[in-house]
Amino acid sequence: MDIIELETPHGVVVSVGGQIPNNLALRLSTHNVPILGTKAENIDRAEDRHKSSSIVDSLGVDQPEWKELTTLEDVDKFIAQVGFPVLVRPSYVLSGAAMNVCYDEEKLRHFLSLAAEVSQEHPVVISRFMTRCKEIEFDAVADEGEILAYAISEHIEYAGVHSGDATIQFPPQKLYVETVRRIKKIARLIAGALEISGPFNIQFLAKENRIRVIECNLRASRSFPFVSKVLKINFIELATKVMLGEHPAAPQKNAFDLDYVGVKSSQFSFARLEQADPMLGVDMSSTGEVGCLGDDLNEALLTSVISVGNHIPEKRILLSTGDAVQKADMLNACRMLAEHGYELYATGGTYKYLIENSIPCTKVLWPSECDNPNFQGKFRPALEMIQNKDVDMVINIPKNYTETELDNGYQIRRAAIDFNIPLFTNTRLATAFIRAFCSTKLEDIRIKSWEEY
Repeated sequence: MDIIELETPHGVVVSVGGQIPNNLALRLSTHNVPILGTKAENIDRAEDRHKSSSIVDSLGVDQPEWKELTTLEDVDKFIAQVGFPVLVRPSYVLSGAAMNVCYDEEKLRHFLSLAAEVSQEHPVVISRFMTRCKEIEFDAVADEGEILAYAISEHIEYAGVHSGDATIQFPPQKLYVETVRRIKKIARLIAGALEISGPFNIQFLAKENRIRVIECNLRASRSFPFVSKVLKINFIELATKVMLGEHPAAPQKNAFDLDYVGVKSSQFSFARLEQADPMLGVDMSSTGEVGCLGDDLNEALLTSVISVGNHIPEKRILLSTGDAVQKADMLNACRMLAEHGYELYATGGTYKYLIENSIPCTKVLWPSECDNPNFQGKFRPALEMIQNKDVDMVINIPKNYTETELDNGYQIRRAAIDFNIPLFTNTRLATAFIRAFCSTKLEDIRIKSWEEY
């Protein structure tokens, strides 16, 4: 307010600084500060969980079941209705613990005990956590509720990884035409209902053509500059003209037909954070990102994954591939590795599964199995192989959330980070990366400037 008093600006932009200026919109408006672009009350309608979900419901648009709950009995009733896993967001939490996915009763109780209290003043929002769904981002600029330019991009990982941590491909490579059509229709409805003028981002879940809305943010997202670079349409320039009331014309439609692909990979700093578990979840962990272009998805993915500090494995790969479904998800990728001459080393369950499927591999021990006299001398400990740099890549997918599983997995993941060995903890990303380096040689990728695409 001191700055505004001194400068008396024509208006204030609250849509390009992440969450904080968005949260200030209503308070600025009550102090009669002119806000450029979307009105403060509409920003509030999008940010307030209750109001935004009511708008989505009133438009007849699908969203994951959710409830704002004030007592533990209500929490139990809601969970009996939707089942685990659930996404929990307490309003008032100690020690900065924000969102969390709870897979069972014990985890839920533990997490709710971190919240100072669950009461009328401090309700907790619990929503059904959708598994094995695609997450799709819709970045756009609208003028008085009319969409001028948009970009639809697709996460490589399933929903559940924060969009700031996810690997994003644009244009989307594996979306049904019908899915894209529905997303555009829903986005138009939401932009009109909120009378959006300026940048906005909507996150969607898609499963077999059923589309659900996760949330709508009336601000530029992290993928805004990325899609601008790939499309060569400057979204923020367009949004600025809208916010200044210039009513710019929409870009030409043919600018959306691309014969190349962009991939954004996230950069992490786990190596600098002692004891941090390099697992990705609903809270954001990345500290940067790299966008790369390629003639196809494999080329773009390979370049961007390498650009954030990974390298293509030369000879040996260590695998622990999670539960039965995740093992099946990774089967073809493991077969591809074996066919390309890689030596595979696998922990118990994965070893058994690969051998049953006629994929040659060598068994290694979890940290908790190293003291077992039946195993000593017969098999090498997985940790030792990482510490001696006898493997070039580690794939570690958590099977479940029991103490032993988490402790074993954590030791493997942490060792990979500490000894600077590329680590993948997501089946979808690991499979995409394996497919990319098995089908595309690095030396075959032409180095091109941005203008050449």
